[in-house]
This record gives sequence, C-alpha cells and structure tokens, in this order.
Amino acid sequence: MALAEAPGSLGGATRAPGRTRALSLGSVPPPALIFLGIVSVQVGAGLAKHLFERLPPTSVVSIRLLASALVLGFLARRALRTVLRDHSWTSLAVVAGYGISLAAMNFAFYQALARIPLGVAVTIEFLGPLSVAIVGSRRPRDVLWVLLAGAGVVMLARGGGDADLLGIAFALLAAVGWASYILLTAATGRRFPGTTGLALASIIGTLVVLPGGIATGVAAGGGALLDPELLLIGLGVGLLSSVIPYSLELEALRRVPARVFGILMSLEPAVAALVGLVVLGEILTGRQWVAIACVIIACAGATRGQKEPTEAPEA
Repeated sequence: MALAEAPGSLGGATRAPGRTRALSLGSVPPPALIFLGIVSVQVGAGLAKHLFERLPPTSVVSIRLLASALVLGFLARRALRTVLRDHSWTSLAVVAGYGISLAAMNFAFYQALARIPLGVAVTIEFLGPLSVAIVGSRRPRDVLWVLLAGAGVVMLARGGGDADLLGIAFALLAAVGWASYILLTAATGRRFPGTTGLALASIIGTLVVLPGGIATGVAAGGGALLDPELLLIGLGVGLLSSVIPYSLELEALRRVPARVFGILMSLEPAVAALVGLVVLGEILTGRQWVAIACVIIACAGATRGQKEPTEAPEA
C-alpha cells in the first residue's frame, strides 16, 4: 500500500551485466509482478491471522508495523537524519497524518480479520480505493459501479454464516483508512523524496499503535510478546505485507499505466478469498463469492474508465 526504497535498489540491478541482469525484476512481466505482490500481501495477512491464536490483533499489527518501520527506516536512514531540518512544519504535519492513516488502516483491518474471513475483509476494504477512483467523476456509468459495489457489501453483511457486523464495521473503517492513505500518499510524495515520507510515516504509525499492542499483549499473558518464534513470524508478516509487495509494485508501475495497474489490483479480493481457503481453511458461501465478484467488477470497471493515471500511483 505504498512504495519502498528497496525497489530502487532492486530496479538498479537491471543495469548490471550478464546473469544479474537476466535475473532482475526488470526481466519479469509487469502482470506477474503485480500478481506476486498481491499473493505476498494476502499470505502475510494469512500468517498474521494465525498469530491471533497466541496474540491479540493489536499486538500483531504492532509487530507488523514495527518490522516495516525498521526495514524502511534503515533504507531511508540518511534522509531521516535531516528530515526536521529540511522540511517545514506543514510537510511534517502531512506525513504525520499519513502515518496515522497507515496505523488506522492496519489496526482496523486486523480487527476485521479477527472476526470475518480474509476474503470478505479485503473485499470490503477495497471500497476505499474504489471511492477514491470514483469521487469527482462526472461519468454516469460510475453510478453503476457504486451500486454494484454497494450490493456486494450488502450481500456480505446479510449473508449469514461468517457474517459479523462488528467485523464488517472494522473492514469499512479500514476502507476509510485506505482511502485517506491513498490521498495522503500523493501529498507526502510531493514533499518528501524517495521513500523518506513512507519510512517516517511507518515510524509514526508504529508509535501510534505500539502502546496499545504492548498493553493488550501484556493483558493476554505478556510472555508471547518476547517469544522469538512469534517475533520472527511477525517480521515475516511485515516483509510479506509491506516491503516485498512495495518493491514488486514499484517495478510494475515503471512499465504499465496506473489504469492497467488498478485493473490488475482488482483481483486482490479474489486472491484473498483463495488464500483464506488454502492457508486458513475459510470456506465462503456462494452468496459471498457473488458479493466478492460484484466488488471486483466494480473496481475494475471504475479503474478501466480512467483516461489518465491517478495522481498517486504509489498508493
């Protein structure tokens, strides 16, 4: 859901001669990069949900954000040393809002994930980027996409079985966080070079969530927070959910229009449902699959109609 500095180093490998060039990300077709990024994100979410058996969701999201912040902070360490000196208070306020939206999005998504299937949570969360794509549009057909996506969410909410109204509410909150994140990505990208803004936002987001993560972890037993195995899995979740997909998406965005990127990203709810089935054993009903299809079609349709790249492809 953002871009890391790691892609720059990976992309730079395309300049190396011989076998290094052949094995670089530049030799992989963009659709494959996007699909691998989607799978990476959802597998990371599946691993995170497995951790809920031993840690509260707030603790898990804290470990995930902390892992991302450490990696991104290391990559942007030189720029972070002078960030207060080189940027105005307005820019720092923007990146602070960016970090808070990042924390809210992840916190709400993990709370939803603890209550509803992965595929359902991701489908509802996808209303965030769909809203960003449609807001401000004057095309009459976009009303159709809004209605179609709304119908999908209604079917998920009234589908019975695994439907949990609190979980759906958290997923909707995550969608709001994602929409805010996309808009603030553009604002941050105009003020901070490279991944400096993302690294700083990750640090701020971690500081926002970490106290609650520690408190809930201690209340649940405390010892699990220091379990090396859980911390290692949490690091894996951070890499799979953030650094790896950001790297793949950046390389893909260098070679495909944002419109095409958005259409391919519309596959994410379906991939999430399949990962939920394979990794978590979450079996969805026919109604839920139809609802997911409605949201996917709405997202693809809204994105396909965009004539120009979005202002913030990094989102």
